[in-house]
Amino acid sequence: MSIKVISPGLLTTIQDYGRTGYQKHGIIASGVMDRYSFRIANILVDNDENEGVMEITFMGPMLSFQADTLITITGGDLSPNINGEAVPMWRPVLVKKDSVLSFGMMKAGARAYLAVAGGFDIPVVMGSKSTYIRAGLGGFKGRALAKEDLLSTLQTKSHLDKFKTELSKQSEQGSFVTTPWFFAPTHIPATSENIAVRVTRGNQINHFTEESIQKFFRKPYTITPESDRMGYRLAGEVVKLKAPLEMISEAVSFGTIQAPPDGNPIILLADRQTAGGYPKFAQVAVVDLAVIAQICPGNTIAFVEVSLKEAEALYLQREGDVKEVKQAIKFHLKA
Repeated sequence: MSIKVISPGLLTTIQDYGRTGYQKHGIIASGVMDRYSFRIANILVDNDENEGVMEITFMGPMLSFQADTLITITGGDLSPNINGEAVPMWRPVLVKKDSVLSFGMMKAGARAYLAVAGGFDIPVVMGSKSTYIRAGLGGFKGRALAKEDLLSTLQTKSHLDKFKTELSKQSEQGSFVTTPWFFAPTHIPATSENIAVRVTRGNQINHFTEESIQKFFRKPYTITPESDRMGYRLAGEVVKLKAPLEMISEAVSFGTIQAPPDGNPIILLADRQTAGGYPKFAQVAVVDLAVIAQICPGNTIAFVEVSLKEAEALYLQREGDVKEVKQAIKFHLKA
């Protein structure tokens, strides 16, 4: 089975959780920006949670399906439609052969995720299907999708059989059929103004003036157009060191917030470098990394300080929510 790219959209790549265990060799992790939407997409079509998906940024592609294909679309609402008919998100969808999936206006969020039952048949490089464009590594030929690309899928008849009862309840008319049940997103910003993101204190926060740190938590910041998958650059109140600081570069992680010499914070993201020499004064809570991923340049963001214990509790709650999603899907498929 295969999917043909009629037009690629702004930036559409194959991503999974990322390359783990190679940063010590200078190989960046890459992977999806919104891990929650990514996981739910795979769960909804009964894939392994780490199966590769399409990450669709801002403006979506146009895709032609060469066979009946079970998919789901999660993440930001980029107005997906099949043969001109709006297709629902956050639920399994059986797309009929020769149908065309396209995207329209960006209504909410910034990135959508398209999972195919069985996954995409592309090579695993260093344990991952993720694309790192700057190095031409992984994904589909090491690059973003392009016009006329043909992506093979690993879907088998058994994948469709798992959803046969649910999908047979729907009308056979039209270009697709879907389930009556779905899972509502909980992290897609409904507004572009002062989106709240929870953070914990970073390793070098005591090297900054208390006044500038307090302003960081009280004043909103704007994500600048220079932002990308490597990091979001913020414009607003600068954070100031008490005195010049010389430090040895050390490991950074997804959501680390650094302060370069000009004092304008940078949030490190999926394509972050393996180590950084700028002082780190904050770290985005894991549960809010998905929120960050769905914010567009030009949007404003506000930071809320939480303790490490609170951040851990939020993480455990999110994992409990994912577990409930898995159980609910199993119930629906057996009903």
